[in-house]
Amino acid sequence: MPNRPFIVGNWKMNGTRAMLAEARAIDRAAARHPSVAVGLAPPFTLINGMAEAVQAIAVGGQDCHVAASGAFTGDVSAAMLDDAGASFVIVGHSERRAGHGETDALVKAKAEAALKAGLSVILCVGETADERDGGKAEAVVGRQVDASLPAAEAANGSLAGKLAIAYEPVWAIGTGRVAQVDDVVIMHRTVRERLFAAYGEPGERLRILYGGSVNAGNAIDLLAAEGVGGALVGGASLTAESFRAIIAAAGPDEG
Repeated sequence: MPNRPFIVGNWKMNGTRAMLAEARAIDRAAARHPSVAVGLAPPFTLINGMAEAVQAIAVGGQDCHVAASGAFTGDVSAAMLDDAGASFVIVGHSERRAGHGETDALVKAKAEAALKAGLSVILCVGETADERDGGKAEAVVGRQVDASLPAAEAANGSLAGKLAIAYEPVWAIGTGRVAQVDDVVIMHRTVRERLFAAYGEPGERLRILYGGSVNAGNAIDLLAAEGVGGALVGGASLTAESFRAIIAAAGPDEG
């Protein structure tokens, strides 16, 4: 079911081993919704334990280094993520771009390194409040997509099932503000146009996720919007109670 909606939780810098109980509960919820693909990206310290604890969901990393190994204190490579049990990695999150000075070129290099290591990639793009208020949202996101996309060759020529784009307006991440559905549709259409320009017809099949204060109350409308192929969820993914409602919004309970 390659076109299943993809609901991914980003735990950011949250979680100790005690939270693996929440991951197991989320896994049980995901098993009841086989029409929905579900993933969790915990801190690096929990990847292996989570991968061993769950069956129905994918486990991923929140970032990776461009090199496979080397003298890079504190960094983690895509190969290490794969070895720990991860199947995907998030790159280019706005918190990395802003807080760590990551450029589009670096994000592209990380995406290519991850694909070459056999991981799937969720590549994040999004505009700031000033850029949106200045009428530059589409131009900014279009440029980010163009400059951050990995070469198809990095995935041995096929990106199907290997690359997703997460449109996350920076002003909506962790703020409680959510983009209007009409604006989400416009921005997802912009991303789709850039994917088609870069990859041709295969670009039409890549998922585009929405992220930015997604919760149980707004998930149904956001996931039903034209062009939205899933969600990248922050705080609402930290508990099974809140995250299972978002999973349910993406597909019927078949358990």
